[in-house]
Amino acid sequence: MAPRIARLHFQPASALGLTRTAAGWTIALAGLVLLALQAADALPQIDDSLRAAASGGAMAALATALGALPVLVTRRIGAGVQGMLLGFGAGVMLAASVFSLLLPGFEAAAAQGASPSGAAFTVATALLAGALALLALDRGLPHSHAPGGQRSARAVWLFVFAIAVHNIPEGLAIGVAAGETSGNAVATGISLQNVPEGLIVAIALVAAGYNRALAFVVAALSGLVEPVAALAGSLMVAQSAALLPWGLGAAAGAMLFVVSHEIIPESHRRGHETLATGGLIAGFVGMMLMDTLLA
Repeated sequence: MAPRIARLHFQPASALGLTRTAAGWTIALAGLVLLALQAADALPQIDDSLRAAASGGAMAALATALGALPVLVTRRIGAGVQGMLLGFGAGVMLAASVFSLLLPGFEAAAAQGASPSGAAFTVATALLAGALALLALDRGLPHSHAPGGQRSARAVWLFVFAIAVHNIPEGLAIGVAAGETSGNAVATGISLQNVPEGLIVAIALVAAGYNRALAFVVAALSGLVEPVAALAGSLMVAQSAALLPWGLGAAAGAMLFVVSHEIIPESHRRGHETLATGGLIAGFVGMMLMDTLLA
């Protein structure tokens, strides 16, 4: 697969060619992110939410790259540490789903005149819709979950693709929450979760035999979908305030699906379930406190 990707970009069919290809895409996509940030800064004052979505998405993408950095200098990262970091990310996302998306969703629905039961029904329906949308995406797109003991190159690349796809709801959550009191907490929480995610992607590529520089570049690229998704989510909600509780609920459902379907199973895949569970609890508590402090 790697030589084929390189040839498609008129590069030598080798790891060096793929590295050049990945570097070119990194520069191009980073340029797009910077342009998005500059465009957001140029918007009128009424578009503060769009600016917040662009900056939050960029922060999440940079966090993915930051998480991948240790692969350049560390010879080996233990399975227990990996599981604990993934568990921490899962806990952060669980707390963000509850305190930064669902509860503000209830408040937004109530502010629009819905009764307590009506607000609960609206957010619950949106949550189910978000989870079902991720299930359809998971079934419809060809990919593999975390590679097993035999880390073939194809399985690893499919795993990287799955991570990139599942970054979409995270970016949407940032965009939907932008401009709300919970916006900073959502962006910060997802950024914290992206740090171990970027590390795991880079480790998977190194374990499959790719050089460390290429592993870092690809892991960083996997997070660049988030600024684009964040802008899309913010633009969607900006079209109608009535969509806000639906958007918050759907984003929560998508994030819960990712946590249960991808992150927790991967954190337990190589044993060390106790460390992973401890990391999850620590992440949940930390995000809960952060949400309160940033509110």
